[in-house]
Amino acid sequence: MKSLKIILALVIVASFASCNNKRTPQVQYMPDMYVSVPYDANGVKSAGGVVVNRIPVAGTVSRNGIVAYDIPDTNEGYEKAKAELKNPLEANEKNLEKGKELYDIYCASCHGKKGDGNGVLSQRDKFNGIPNYKDRDLNSGNIYHVIMYGKNLMGSHASQLRYQERWQVVQYVEKLRSELK
Repeated sequence: MKSLKIILALVIVASFASCNNKRTPQVQYMPDMYVSVPYDANGVKSAGGVVVNRIPVAGTVSRNGIVAYDIPDTNEGYEKAKAELKNPLEANEKNLEKGKELYDIYCASCHGKKGDGNGVLSQRDKFNGIPNYKDRDLNSGNIYHVIMYGKNLMGSHASQLRYQERWQVVQYVEKLRSELK
C-alpha cells in the first residue's frame, strides 16, 4: 500500500511539473533534431550570395566520373558546344553497345528505336513534333549539350547519365543519324 502511495505521489508531481509555461524555451534533448542545419543542394554560394558551380582545380582528379560542364544553357552556349565540343571516347563496339542500351532506356520512348522521332510516346500522341535525327544539323557537341540541358519539350538527362554515358549515347545517336540518310 505504501508503494502505491509513493507511485501516486510521483505521478502527481510529474503532472504538475509538465504543466509549466509553454511559451518559454525548454531544455531540448537533441537540439539538432529541432533546429536542423540548412544545406544548399544547388551549389556553393559566393560572398555575394550568388550560387556558383566551381570548375575543378587544374591537375586534380575528378571524383566519381563527375566532370564540370562550363558551357551555359543559352543559344550562344548551344552554338559554342556545337563548334567546340568533341567526343573524347574512342569509337568502338563497346561504347556503341552501351550507348544503345542507354538510348533504349532514356531516348527511344520519344525519338524511336531508329531515331526517326516515331517513339511510343509520339505514336500515342503524348508528344508531337519530336525531331527526326536526319532532319537536324547535329554533331557530337550539340547532342551532348542537349543531353545536359534539354531543349524545347525535352528535359535534361544530366542527372540520369554520367559523363561517359552521355558520350556513349552521343556516339549511338550519331550512328543512328548516319543510318537514316
